[in-house]
Amino acid sequence: MVHVPDMDPVFETGLYSEPNIDLTGKSVFITGGTGCLGSSLVRAICDRYEPKQLVVYSRDEAKQFEMSQRLRPADHPYLRYVLGDIRDVERLTDAMEGIDIVIHTAALKHVTISEQNPVECLQTNATGTANVVRAARRNRVSTVQVVSTDKAVQPINMYGASKLAAEKIATSRPFGIDSDPTRVHVVRFGNFAGSRGSVIPIFDELIRSGATTLPVTDERMTRFWITIKEAVNFSLSSLGIAVGGEVMVPRMRAMSVVELAEVMAPTLKVEFTGLRDGEKLHEILISHDAASNVLDYQDRYIILRANRPESREHFVSLGAKAQGERFSLSSEDCQISRPEAAAIIKHPSSAPSRIGVAAG
Repeated sequence: MVHVPDMDPVFETGLYSEPNIDLTGKSVFITGGTGCLGSSLVRAICDRYEPKQLVVYSRDEAKQFEMSQRLRPADHPYLRYVLGDIRDVERLTDAMEGIDIVIHTAALKHVTISEQNPVECLQTNATGTANVVRAARRNRVSTVQVVSTDKAVQPINMYGASKLAAEKIATSRPFGIDSDPTRVHVVRFGNFAGSRGSVIPIFDELIRSGATTLPVTDERMTRFWITIKEAVNFSLSSLGIAVGGEVMVPRMRAMSVVELAEVMAPTLKVEFTGLRDGEKLHEILISHDAASNVLDYQDRYIILRANRPESREHFVSLGAKAQGERFSLSSEDCQISRPEAAAIIKHPSSAPSRIGVAAG
């Protein structure tokens, strides 16, 4: 069933910056709009604004039907459910007519399945992103936001490699060339706590079914986490400050997966199963190699393209500060305490968390 979480209110103080963009009267297009993040963005926009048009674009008719029973066009006359695949650039081009803002969340995201189906992964995540950007430029869309992942940094699996390609595609053409009005930027997240396929609901289901152990691939493993509410706030607030070509990264803490298991089920034994194909011990949100182009701005880091001095000037004028050349952001170095972990596990998909605090 499609997950469209109740978010009342969506924008809570203490998470990420409240969006400074007004989507009232705008036409917004969300790829992967029936997915976890996509559907949450749709709900947030419906709750917060009165857009001219809000297009939920995805290829799963069953999920669209289920979602339309909860978020009904009859209650939100600007809401449109459109079937289509991001692999089909002509369908995208037709569907984006009259659109102002595109948020691109559609992707194949399962690491193991992507390893087993590498061509499919590339066609959706890399070629699909190129199609989204191409269709947006054809329609002279003002702003495109591409959602990425920490696995795109120093990737060792097909999913990460495909998302690195997607990031490069999104940021490769500087704004302003050939009178191109379309500004494309990237937001790079860690794991969404409570989303389908993440370890929290998997552990929860095992606990509810009476399991005697919880599987963890390696005792050293750590992961970055962000709640869906935090990701929604970060995504929408990024739209208000983006100039094109940059990658925005929220300040995120990380958690040991063993400690996560022990917090969720203190009486159960953790069983170590061994790393799976393409799996990392630790994730990296920003590498040392990117440090010279990283700015520290409020609740986020902004990675600039080296050939975009005007972008640096823009963000510095807003108060952003340069990071040192040895700066990096790894889940191994940013772990929250066990009490902090315990505070967010009860309602990971909707409750405010401490994961979004600055990684000192």
